Amino acid sequence: MHPGCNIGQVYLCREPIDFCKSINGLSVLVEQKLGLNPFGAALYVFVNRQRNKLKVLYWHRNGFCLWLKRLEAEKFA
Repeated sequence: MHPGCNIGQVYLCREPIDFCKSINGLSVLVEQKLGLNPFGAALYVFVNRQRNKLKVLYWHRNGFCLWLKRLEAEKFA
């Protein structure tokens, strides 16, 4: 996270998503599938089908940030 970034909640989309989606596609998922505001003070976490990658989307000041975490040998629970 960026210093000074206020994060109030963390939302996990439990269904696997297509990891070709980037910021625009994920922000639409947040609005339509989760029914939440992507510009809020929250983290939105997505997982791929193999459960070895996470994408985290959040709004910071004047734009979206997207983080990717890939596990080499294990899977997320």
